[in-house]
Amino acid sequence: MEFNQLKTNEQGLVPVVAQDYLSNEVLMVAYMNEEAYKKTLETKKAHYFSRSRNELWFKGETSGHVQHVKSILVDCDSDTLVIKIKQEGAACHTGEFSCFYREILTVDDMIEVNDVINSRVLEEVYQVVLDRKNNPKEGSYTNYLFDKGIDKILKKVGEETAEVIIGAKNEGPDEIIYEISDLLYHLTVLLVEKDTNWEFIFKELAKRR
Repeated sequence: MEFNQLKTNEQGLVPVVAQDYLSNEVLMVAYMNEEAYKKTLETKKAHYFSRSRNELWFKGETSGHVQHVKSILVDCDSDTLVIKIKQEGAACHTGEFSCFYREILTVDDMIEVNDVINSRVLEEVYQVVLDRKNNPKEGSYTNYLFDKGIDKILKKVGEETAEVIIGAKNEGPDEIIYEISDLLYHLTVLLVEKDTNWEFIFKELAKRR
């Protein structure tokens, strides 16, 4: 879609909602002019128009918190865009992952599953494990696994898989929740060791829906 096919405001801008491409969490709202729109399409990295500075804004140019564009959607009126992104670091200038971290109203006291258990949690754990490999920390269990190598990591994956099976035989969900969490952690270590990541797992799973 060409930019001139979009309905802009009087300043020639179109609002853009940036969402995490895995969890669909809304991270920020900004604006694009024609230049920012074209740059985003060309580079597959989010560019916006800064209204306060009155200039093109490459998100992450100074902070390193680049937004890698996975898809761009336009609404039915062609006057608002949604971009699905993989966020490096934090989207918000405060250091929060999302700009929408302050709650005004909660309808009930139930925590939605998507707020706690979603693909972004696995991605965050992955980033911690990757950082341990690249920047070893004395006394770190994760570094102990990397130091011992692939055979030790595979042994732990096997052990944790057996623990899941044993836990599933017991009454109630508590034990299996704990054991599956252990297994996912060790699988994350294995992914880092094999130089791949959860994104490829999610893509493969998506094919099986």
